[in-house]
Amino acid sequence: MYPLADARGSDGDTKYEGYPSRDHEGAGRERRADRLLTRAARTETPSVKMIVHLTVNGTVHQAEIDTRTLLADFLRDHLGLTGTHIGCLTGNCGACTVIMDGLTVKSCTILAADAEGSEIMTIEGLTPSGGLHPIQQAFVAYHALQCGYCTPGMVLSAYQLLQEHPHPDEDTIRHGIAGNLCRCTGYQNIIKAIEAVAAATK
Repeated sequence: MYPLADARGSDGDTKYEGYPSRDHEGAGRERRADRLLTRAARTETPSVKMIVHLTVNGTVHQAEIDTRTLLADFLRDHLGLTGTHIGCLTGNCGACTVIMDGLTVKSCTILAADAEGSEIMTIEGLTPSGGLHPIQQAFVAYHALQCGYCTPGMVLSAYQLLQEHPHPDEDTIRHGIAGNLCRCTGYQNIIKAIEAVAAATK
């Protein structure tokens, strides 16, 4: 039970008898919050640092990081490569897709520490200085993007697909981009764009 609030008027009559004291409630919340903070402080895992060496877009980088740093966060926060987008943090959406050692990977599911010594290409590494990669040009020409949030990951998946299958059929394209979700386009124009790039190389 809460104690009754001291809410008497100047004449001494009780005005709000039966209402709990706000001061008492506030003090209780503060005590509970203090206990939770103390418990969190006891259970928090101490930070461990390490030096990582990664080759990103052809440039060797060395950095001291927390061992819990995700590769996506390292690329964005340490190297400023914000073309790597973060969406679901579960590996489902594919917005964080990069190419690591010749394979597409979801960088939100990989620790930067586990990428030690790897070669990584982000969308910035695919894009030539002062222009667009043919895949990017096709995405523009075929209206294969709308909001653009999924586009960097989708373009990199398309790039890796065409590296492995230079002339894919539609089923192969659909399978190749299955790990990248797009909520805007319905995928059809993305497929047309990839088919156009493949046809241009015949």
